[in-house]
Amino acid sequence: MPGPRRWWHLSLTQQIIVGLVVGTILGVVVPAWAIELKFLREIFLNLIKSIIAPLIFGAVVAGIAGSGSLKAVGRIGAKSLVYFEIVTTLALAIGLAVVNLVQPGQGLILQADATDTTALPVAKPKTPIEILVHVFPASIIKSMAEGDILQIVAFSTIFGLAAAAAGERARPIVQWCESLSQVMFRFTELIMRFAPIGIGAAMAYSIGHQGLGVLVNLGALVLSLYGALVIFVVVVFGAVALLIRLPLRPFIEAVREPFMLAFVTTSSESALPMAMENMERLGVPGRIVGFVMPLGYSFNLDGTTLYLAMASVFLAQAIEATTGQPFTLAQQLMLMLALMVTSKGVAAVPRASLVVLLATASSFLDPALVAVGVAVIFGVDEFMDMARTSVNLLGNCLATVVIARWEGYRWDNGRLVEPAGRSSEPLEHDLATQPILPSR
Repeated sequence: MPGPRRWWHLSLTQQIIVGLVVGTILGVVVPAWAIELKFLREIFLNLIKSIIAPLIFGAVVAGIAGSGSLKAVGRIGAKSLVYFEIVTTLALAIGLAVVNLVQPGQGLILQADATDTTALPVAKPKTPIEILVHVFPASIIKSMAEGDILQIVAFSTIFGLAAAAAGERARPIVQWCESLSQVMFRFTELIMRFAPIGIGAAMAYSIGHQGLGVLVNLGALVLSLYGALVIFVVVVFGAVALLIRLPLRPFIEAVREPFMLAFVTTSSESALPMAMENMERLGVPGRIVGFVMPLGYSFNLDGTTLYLAMASVFLAQAIEATTGQPFTLAQQLMLMLALMVTSKGVAAVPRASLVVLLATASSFLDPALVAVGVAVIFGVDEFMDMARTSVNLLGNCLATVVIARWEGYRWDNGRLVEPAGRSSEPLEHDLATQPILPSR
């Protein structure tokens, strides 16, 4: 058995917090030297960008082809997708409303380096027709090289459907995509080992270059995100709970431990096994848990979707303060429509939402200033990631109960049971008769 962990062996979250504090101190005490740390921030940013194409392609193709086809997903799949779209759309709407009400990015001036700002181009907003045409790539190789996430998602979706239609002959390709997806997950974990240095350098550079005033805007963004997530959970999840007559105490007992694990580790994937097991103990049938919850990690990221809405408009507000170019409500709605697609292209990997934010916002706003703004957000993204990841997990747990109730299951003493007249499906082990996993 391994011995007790030494006090200096910090977790990744603790290391990132230390890097954040050290970067803030360096930016205040030695701003000129802190600015020189930009190269560390750029390395981290480039490594994050390198994940985009292979991770999205592997995850989307494996997810679609692994189901056989969209038609073969059947009744449960159709119900799941309908529910996911409704809830994530509400998350976008709440995020958009809160960020426009609070306006955390107002007055934030994004200053790029002198070598980069001699003649920064002003991005010309695309019309809806131009965006629609742009979604479909003429060359997927070019799209991957440029990191165009909209085109990668569109190509991967069509490719996944084609692989599903090819059946057994496409099995080697689907298996390769599954392996690619798993390798990219591990690749992301390796990159995140550099996160304390990259985030610390990003914070040092931001404060050294722009002063402590940037913390006011970042603090407003973090607080407004937590407030928006609370509103979302109370209003949307509360309404869903009333609709399905959810017994709160058994459900809270089932999701408490996975929720805290996701909050602390900022990884829904780490809490997935415990969450699935606890949902089965709550009485949700295994076939629903095993299908709906993994599907939700691509299509039902409620917390991430709300965050992307707020963070993207935060960038737009900062760019408007920097260039004077307004970002209208119509443009915001077009951006939200794009986020409805792009937010479903990446599984719940720590800080992968920054990849989506960087790629999607760059399609609507000045790419150079978007990169600077994302680097500023890097400094506090750890705190926001804890909240959005745990809400993602909570939303997927609730989704399994919703689909079970939609399938006719009813409550009996705080557990879901088979509808009358339907025989229970055989299980190798009856998890529903066992208590919820205890605290660890």
